[in-house]
Amino acid sequence: MSTQARPDPRMDQVRAALGRRDFASARAILGQWPDAPPLLAAQVAQLSGDAEGEQAALARALAANPRHVGALLAMGDVKSRVGDDRAATSFFRAALNQAMVEPQPPELKPFLQRAQQWIARSSARFESHLRDALGDVSSLPRLSHAIDLLTGKTQLYLQQPSMFYFPGLPQRAFYEREEFDWLPQVEAATPAMQAELAERMKGGADFRPYVETRTDRPAPNNPLKDDPSWGAHYFWNNGEVVSEHAAAAPATMEALAAAPIPRIRGRSPMALWSLLKPGTHIQPHTGMLNTRLIVHIPLVTNADCALRVGPETRRWEPGKALIFDDSFEHEAWNRGTETRVILLFEIWRPEIGAAEREALTRLFETIDELQPGQAGNGF
Repeated sequence: MSTQARPDPRMDQVRAALGRRDFASARAILGQWPDAPPLLAAQVAQLSGDAEGEQAALARALAANPRHVGALLAMGDVKSRVGDDRAATSFFRAALNQAMVEPQPPELKPFLQRAQQWIARSSARFESHLRDALGDVSSLPRLSHAIDLLTGKTQLYLQQPSMFYFPGLPQRAFYEREEFDWLPQVEAATPAMQAELAERMKGGADFRPYVETRTDRPAPNNPLKDDPSWGAHYFWNNGEVVSEHAAAAPATMEALAAAPIPRIRGRSPMALWSLLKPGTHIQPHTGMLNTRLIVHIPLVTNADCALRVGPETRRWEPGKALIFDDSFEHEAWNRGTETRVILLFEIWRPEIGAAEREALTRLFETIDELQPGQAGNGF
């Protein structure tokens, strides 16, 4: 014969008192019930206008279960009512984070939504307060970025190469065109490169899928694998020139010669036309290493194409290079009606000096002597 603990009759008494809004009686019952459920005690205190008692009861509930979403939401609510926005934010965030990893009862959904809305409003107030105090900080982009991170307006992105991490390099998603003295020569060749592209496209340029399945490796986990919607027409591929393509694009090859492209046996140079058909989305991903930058020279594009690297999104403009660190999470899309084509190549990061470049070249070549074919796209 099973024995189940019978509900404490005082629970019904407290609920009945609350139902008739007799808060004094409810509090009197709890005063004689030291081990009353803390969430019930918090509810009575809240309805009685006793913020201090409410916080004490919720603290007991969270001491017993620090990840109780209902108690976290209730504590965030009382902290917001007493004007402690920083504490409220921390409790609301903890509740939302826990709700992401553990299913919650449907009745909590509106309270979770309210917590999200409160955080958004609080962050906006906080940002407004900071920017009003500091004034215009547009000339200090690092400080402006720090404020965006502090207020939750953006999230922190860091280099996360999938294969090789070289320490001590600045965490910069994009580089500016004016930082590279060789770049104007490459950009000036844009009309000639566009003409070469148009001529090749007229004859049916042979674009292969950018992501291809190899028979000697597991299939890549990429929705665009073997899909020509993201296409590649190589001039250099893993350090080898594609003679037919190079011969048909002399202006492109001459422009590439001006760039500080690494030369690493079996890996680099790597240069190609990268094609993105309308409606194609390259999902967020990271490159293999952080010792290079990727350069895009837009040849054909439209206003509905864009590239996001870390927290920042930029659009391609014909003849204006985009330079970025692909070891940051990045994605690209073409939501327009015309195919986008860019000239894509890699360069050494400017912060890596000659001696380190030479040593890294030997390192990567030594890796490939033991494990050939590891390079993939790039070095």
